Amino acid sequence: MASAPQANLPLFYKDLMPLNSRDHAGWRARSVDRAGWAAGQHAIPITVDEFAQAQRHFPIVFSAGDNPVPLALMGLNEGINVFFDQDGKATEDFYVPAYIRRYPFLLAKLDRNSDNLSLCFDPTSDLVGQSDEGNELFADDQPSPHTQALLQFCERFEEAGLRTQAFVSEIEKAGLLMDGEVSIQRNDEPNGQPYIYRGFRMINQEKLKELRGDQLRKWNENGLLPLLYAQILSLDLMRVIFARQTAMGKGPGASASGNGGASLDEAAASLPGN
Repeated sequence: MASAPQANLPLFYKDLMPLNSRDHAGWRARSVDRAGWAAGQHAIPITVDEFAQAQRHFPIVFSAGDNPVPLALMGLNEGINVFFDQDGKATEDFYVPAYIRRYPFLLAKLDRNSDNLSLCFDPTSDLVGQSDEGNELFADDQPSPHTQALLQFCERFEEAGLRTQAFVSEIEKAGLLMDGEVSIQRNDEPNGQPYIYRGFRMINQEKLKELRGDQLRKWNENGLLPLLYAQILSLDLMRVIFARQTAMGKGPGASASGNGGASLDEAAASLPGN
């Protein structure tokens, strides 16, 4: 379903430019009611801070390969998103992952020899630019309240990212991640070959049952156990997403002639690592 990133820039971003008062005085950031950058993206990175809300709407899985990343599946096949239409307009009321809401801004290192992060944006996006519309980014050469809020949002996202890395490292160390596989049978094809989805990782429930003593108590106290169960319970939504794809005429289950299974092995190949 996902593999290590093959590009230097994260998902959605085509270019990065540091935001500064010298070059971007008078620039504004527009707010929009649709997310065209997310349309057609079926797997979106999420942080552990979002598991409780995300598991109500999306299956949560982990990317395959090194440095697994938690992902919210907004579709089961590459190029399919059942929550946004082709223009990026939401098809229903649902939790929108912070990764989508952050665009076109993010924090990035400008100097490889420094750990300092600077607020940057994607200059190819039409959400930021010289315009009479939107929120001003600078006032009297100082960051505007809107820019300060953007910075705080991106800082919280980075902090959540660090907690997510620690969580993934902990469960990997405990051997709880396993290769995932989900088999889905269409109700109108009871004798047909089921559709098999692979290429992702998930929590090994048998290993989880073997947890004992201090480790189980520690994970219960630090809130890690609810995160594990949120991921496990969210997988039931894969059948819901499959049904929605079928109803929309998308995906391998869109027609009766599609028997033979399907795979997510190569999907989300450009997702950023942690």
